[in-house]
Amino acid sequence: MKVQQRSLLAAALALAGAPSVDAVLRFSCSELVTERLDPLVFPGSNPSPHLHQIVGGNMFNVTMDSKQHNIGEEATCTTCTFSEDFSNYWTAVLYFRARNGSYIRVPQRPNVDFDGARGGGMTVYYTPSYQGGKVTAFQPGFRMIVGNPGYRTAQEAAKFRQLTFTCLETMYTRDGETTSMPTKPCREGIMANVRFPTCWDGKNLDTPSHSDHVAYPSSGTFESGGPCPSSHPVKIPQLFYEVIWDTRQFNDRSLWPEDGSQPFVWSYGDYTGYGTHGDYVFGWKGDSLQRAMDANCDVYCPTLKSQSISQANQCKVNRVVNEEIDGWLASLPGGVEVVGPQPGTGSGGNNGGGNNNGGGNNNGGGGSCQVAKWAQCGGQGYTGCTTCAAGSTCRAQNQYYSQCL
Repeated sequence: MKVQQRSLLAAALALAGAPSVDAVLRFSCSELVTERLDPLVFPGSNPSPHLHQIVGGNMFNVTMDSKQHNIGEEATCTTCTFSEDFSNYWTAVLYFRARNGSYIRVPQRPNVDFDGARGGGMTVYYTPSYQGGKVTAFQPGFRMIVGNPGYRTAQEAAKFRQLTFTCLETMYTRDGETTSMPTKPCREGIMANVRFPTCWDGKNLDTPSHSDHVAYPSSGTFESGGPCPSSHPVKIPQLFYEVIWDTRQFNDRSLWPEDGSQPFVWSYGDYTGYGTHGDYVFGWKGDSLQRAMDANCDVYCPTLKSQSISQANQCKVNRVVNEEIDGWLASLPGGVEVVGPQPGTGSGGNNGGGNNNGGGNNNGGGGSCQVAKWAQCGGQGYTGCTTCAAGSTCRAQNQYYSQCL
């Protein structure tokens, strides 16, 4: 079993060109719940603005208050392979937009080795080192975010390294990563790759931005052994998500916009992919993650307790947001408007109030520039739609969203 798993993983890493890989903890996490909750950016808000798919432990809830709860000690089940990992991992959800303007959720599919994972789930990696050094595992109360759902340009997205997409020709494809959405049909689906910063300030378990306490290496990358900056001197594991979106049923070009542009839009209203992001709340039991990192566990990890995928599938939480997220929808869940560059509508007409019939460079074919509730209505260098509806004003809420009031 271990030999088979390692051979598959080694092939994938070889394709990715990763140097000096000593060990990597790679495992499956089945879907826990998919709904509009975001206890990091919008703690206490029910619902939050856009839809997420969440995996991991059953302590996930509206608030996730680390001052009141120790997730690793209080959770009772997890959808992840390692049964001592009650952390929560989540990303946005992908939708397909038909020519008539309606949306349907793109299903997920399990990764290599993880057939049977409920809802397709997510593949999670913790890499202790590519150069043989030691890392400090995350601590109870630790949480972080990478990426920004308000970004719509390559320049903005460059702030976050290694948030990419892979157009899967086979399930083993690990080359050709792009920072924007693939522009052609992908034979086996689209894989979203979310890599988190690998340096910590050694003091703060969280910050108001949920990202200032972590940083990327001051030069190079984690994979190349780049040094941590003096402001964030503590090396932490590289946390990495792979999420495979099963776009195969949408590969018929006749379903795509008439100008040939790609038809997939994220639940936060983004066709470009530059707003991709991931959230993490630490919840490993006791010192289990540190033990695994110290042991350089390589897929198989005898120092950790584990469970089968079928056992992991038994863990779930009930949705608390009562809304339709599947089937054909007239709009994205929560009424999220698509903002920023969008596909044109070709000769099929104008479905979104924009003027572009096929150029794909403004809001033709998507939501209008009058954003009903949550959107980027200015600031942060955003150059897309910035207009609130008539009679509304724009007020910044936090680093991710502004609100038209």
